[in-house]
Amino acid sequence: MEKTIYDESNGLWYELQGDYYIPCLTLPAEEDNPIGIWGQRHLQYIKQECKALYTELLTSGRLNAYLADINEQAEEEMLLLTKQIAECEGVTEQLKAQDQMLWVQRMNNIRDRAMEFVNHDLIYA
Repeated sequence: MEKTIYDESNGLWYELQGDYYIPCLTLPAEEDNPIGIWGQRHLQYIKQECKALYTELLTSGRLNAYLADINEQAEEEMLLLTKQIAECEGVTEQLKAQDQMLWVQRMNNIRDRAMEFVNHDLIYA
């Protein structure tokens, strides 16, 4: 028996493994984009809850780009929401100069609320 064969009907090469021919499959090359905390959280979510999406992205070679995009969107939304909520609630640099502890408390509260929005809208959606 030949070690490798080519099937013209589907365009795949097969390699002899014991008594069976196994298709020689390789994943397409992926860009090496950095993935931050938001991308990592979304990766864990889709691995557990959306296995079909995860498998499709992984086998098509688009997983890294997808996660990097999610991470970028989440960062932008987090910054925008934090800024908008702080402006609406009057948390300014003047407050920071007058009462630092109050400013820190309010900014932590604002950051936590913005994080909830980002988690709900992008990460766990």
